[in-house]
Amino acid sequence: MDPLRQLRYFVAVAEELHFGHAAIRLGIAQPPLSQRIRKLEDDLGAKLFERDSRHVELTEAGQILLAESRDLLARWDRTKTLVAKTHRGEVDALRVGVPPELAGRVLAAILTAFDRTDVRLDLQELSTAEQVRLLADRQLDAGLLQHPVDVIGLELGPAVDTPLGVVLPRDSPLARRSGLTLADLAGLGLVIFPRAAAPGHYDATLRTCWEHGFRPSSVYHARNPEFVLGMVLSGHGVAFDQGMVAQKEPRVVWRPLPEGTLNRRMSLAWPATAPHPAVRELAELVVRVVRGDGVSGPAPAQDTAQRPWNVVYGHS
Repeated sequence: MDPLRQLRYFVAVAEELHFGHAAIRLGIAQPPLSQRIRKLEDDLGAKLFERDSRHVELTEAGQILLAESRDLLARWDRTKTLVAKTHRGEVDALRVGVPPELAGRVLAAILTAFDRTDVRLDLQELSTAEQVRLLADRQLDAGLLQHPVDVIGLELGPAVDTPLGVVLPRDSPLARRSGLTLADLAGLGLVIFPRAAAPGHYDATLRTCWEHGFRPSSVYHARNPEFVLGMVLSGHGVAFDQGMVAQKEPRVVWRPLPEGTLNRRMSLAWPATAPHPAVRELAELVVRVVRGDGVSGPAPAQDTAQRPWNVVYGHS
């Protein structure tokens, strides 16, 4: 018997925990299904179910086989889909979420550098929270997530740390300094992304502010960089950024914080089970592009003292 069909029968019984229900789901009679499960147990030399007249339970060996079977079947289904598309001359799509604050030049550089004729890169602007949900539903193949983040069921590529500094009006007394500490911002408001967009990063940012003597007098939420600029220019507060916002508007400046004070860590993540074949290649490409800040050169030295990117492998 086809080993993959054996595994599909096993998964049906393991999920239903009822041979009769599993047989209906598979469209076969119950006796042949029971025989095939016994044959699978004989082939593996392990008991997969504890069963009596009233209930069915997975053994420890059965639980391991269930996890492995789902992975193998998902990979086989994806492989069949990719092979069929290639045979028909169709281009496969790699659906990737990216955060709204990622610079346009970086997005353009990623699209340009991903030089594959057999895979189309489909980038979608989504918050970290939205990406995590869509990755779980398999509506995304990968997502560029901001850490810290719950990555259960996901595999992570190398992470990139971006040092953050302070964006403030050019006419602010603090703009005369070449660098700032968080304590220097005491009494000012803060313009920051909504917590729902990236809860872990949001909480870590505010916690760091409090620990370093900056308790914002008020907190304003903004997703769009243009809205951030408007809030800063109107005197509602300062913002944290890697310097690109200040390059767009001469009426604001960017000042660095002491090294290691605030960082934005991002990495590409994808489903651990049956991932798209191109995601690991994309993960390495994203690191190269983001670390090099896309196709741009360094920002003007007087306003945006650039620092190197740090690449970190593993979980956040």
